[in-house]
Amino acid sequence: MTQVTAMLVMFVLYGVLPAAGLYLGYRGIKKVTAPKMLEYKAMPQLGYIPEKSLPVEVKTALDQINQKGEKLRVIYGDTNNDGKIDDKDTVNETYIMIQNLMDRHIPLAVADYRRLHDLDVGDGALADTTKIKHSNVTGKEALLDVLSTINTQFDDLLNASYHQDGQKLLATNRYLQQRFDNPIASTQIEQFSNQEIGNHDSGDATTSAIENPSNKGPKAEDIKL
Repeated sequence: MTQVTAMLVMFVLYGVLPAAGLYLGYRGIKKVTAPKMLEYKAMPQLGYIPEKSLPVEVKTALDQINQKGEKLRVIYGDTNNDGKIDDKDTVNETYIMIQNLMDRHIPLAVADYRRLHDLDVGDGALADTTKIKHSNVTGKEALLDVLSTINTQFDDLLNASYHQDGQKLLATNRYLQQRFDNPIASTQIEQFSNQEIGNHDSGDATTSAIENPSNKGPKAEDIKL
């Protein structure tokens, strides 16, 4: 082993490897000790907010909105029913409203509440206990009212979709009953079947005559007047 090779080995063993170990250890400790952030598929804009910075009631309301919002996005966004929302789908006003609520209005409302919360230099209870001027609600109650209004709107949209799809099922059932229980249609089907049977019998007789040309039909003495 040459002197240069030995120096490279010493550099890797006593320089690079310890530094890499310290870096990975620092990243691991930072990841473990970092606060857990909000994680909502329908509202990724809230991903920068620590869970502990919001009251339990607010997180519960956001969880409900996230679940309902995901369902509504598929119902009103996947218009061609191919299982995904893309450029092939037709954009409608309801879908745009749902997206605006989840992408803009909810994140803005949560950000406003957090600013109110951060104004308190004490224990941070200002937004939860102090009434907003010219109103009878606190900052926390105002945010919960906003989320409750959106929650109610989403419930109405889900109920409307349920009844609309239910009416489609009822209409399909009525059509099938008329199609298969219609006596006129049944008579036509029966007449068509009898006609097919008659044609089949005639075909058998013709085939028999062709196969047995000596059979010329009944004899004169067999015919009774």
